[in-house]
Amino acid sequence: MESGRGREEQPQSPPKGPQSPSRGPQSPAGGAPPPPPPPPPQSPAVDSPPAGGPESPAAGSRYGGPVPPGGWSQPTTAGGIAGPVPGALASWGRRLGATIIDVLIIAIPAFVLMAILGIGALASTDGGDAGFVAVIVAAILTLLVFTVVSLIYAPLLMARDGSRNGQTWGKQALGIRVVRTDGQSMDFWWSALREVAIKNFGLSILSSFTIGIASLANYLWPLWDDRNRALHDIIVSTLVVHE
Repeated sequence: MESGRGREEQPQSPPKGPQSPSRGPQSPAGGAPPPPPPPPPQSPAVDSPPAGGPESPAAGSRYGGPVPPGGWSQPTTAGGIAGPVPGALASWGRRLGATIIDVLIIAIPAFVLMAILGIGALASTDGGDAGFVAVIVAAILTLLVFTVVSLIYAPLLMARDGSRNGQTWGKQALGIRVVRTDGQSMDFWWSALREVAIKNFGLSILSSFTIGIASLANYLWPLWDDRNRALHDIIVSTLVVHE
């Protein structure tokens, strides 16, 4: 009996090895779920360039004007124009009409002067050889007057200030005028270069070697030029426009 009681009083040996937990960590009191983990840090947003190419410079840049869609490029000037053309380009018909009016304005007084001088010469000499010589002298004087008036007619009128700058009386009648492509006004010397040195003398001399083809080409050139220019316009950088 004692031996049986002794066996009953012996303490049990501890279990071998560590005991594994029966379940995970206990939730906080009240059964509330754990807070969510903080979001990962984000890098600063980078704006992507707009579709169609790099950003265009803002309107009002040193090139001026609206920016075309899909990029930009430095503008170019056609024919050396420094700015917009001040008016619509004059047609070939208006240019021809103005030239005819200017020729009549100069020629009619010249013929009237020649007639007066010739009749006066004949009346003073009673005909004969002296009368013939007087008529020749009258014709030469008329030609000299006609030449001088022709040389100074256009430069004097086209050098006027204000709204009449670049206009002869023929151009003024048809509402057209000559402008320089660099934006400056037509002064006397530039008008003389265009009308006298190039248009009259230069092309007339060249025409004498080409059986009149140079002068004909000069007057017909605005029909196919993209800016309605004659040859003398191209040489001196001018345009003919409406007022």
